Amino acid sequence: MWEMVLKVLLETANILLVVMLLMIVIEFFELRYKGKLLEIITRNQVSQYIVASLLGAIPGCIDAFFVVSLYVHGLVSFGALTAVMLSTAGDEAFVMLAMIPEAILPILVICAVIGIIGGFFTDKVVNLVKLKLSQPCVIDVHEEEPDLKHFFKEHVYSHIIKKHVPKLFVWLFSTMMAVNFIMVTFDLSQFLPQNKLLLIVLAALVGIIPESGPHLAFTILYSKGLIPFSVLLVNTLSQDGHGLLPLMSYSLKDTFYVQVFTTAIALIVGLMLFFVGLSA
Repeated sequence: MWEMVLKVLLETANILLVVMLLMIVIEFFELRYKGKLLEIITRNQVSQYIVASLLGAIPGCIDAFFVVSLYVHGLVSFGALTAVMLSTAGDEAFVMLAMIPEAILPILVICAVIGIIGGFFTDKVVNLVKLKLSQPCVIDVHEEEPDLKHFFKEHVYSHIIKKHVPKLFVWLFSTMMAVNFIMVTFDLSQFLPQNKLLLIVLAALVGIIPESGPHLAFTILYSKGLIPFSVLLVNTLSQDGHGLLPLMSYSLKDTFYVQVFTTAIALIVGLMLFFVGLSA
């Protein structure tokens, strides 16, 4: 038992180190070029869908936070907000890079493409049904200067190390311990729904949880060969990582609408894959 704990602890520490380094590098470049991104993303409706989806495909949650901020201030549409939530994999993307590097590129590319298409159709549906969204806050979005002292104090230490790393450690270690314990003690495949359609629905519904941790289970299960690629894709499309948390403080109604659209689109994609026989 203690050998398993030590093994999982070392594996968690290795993954966490890779994740932390990736988070620091990506967050620095995102802050440095935020002003240019703001200019491009607000240019027109089409560019909003494209840039929001591409930003969401970048590992981490800061991209989703950025687009949420733009939406709150009325600078991008609800479709662009949905696009970034569809394409983002949150902190799980870092874990995927460390655990299943062969799957991360296809996942991010597919999610970005679906994000662009989903954002476009979301705005069409919103306009068609005249969905009442919250009014924007009239506050300027400013560019933050990437001062190194400020960056290491506020972003590396306060944001990444204090806020993200402890949560990631707990979720990674506990999930990997649970999976390893069940695999040693039981046949884990017996605990998962044998019906691929049910797995797809489950993956989409779990995506509703506005937290990164529960979705790590799908990454770990995929790395063990216990779930197909389609299930991992559906869960990635449906989940928003921490991206929805700032939106929840602004408008619970808009948060609910985003979750309805992302879950519905994830289910549609999963059902299409299932019925054309690509759910393996």
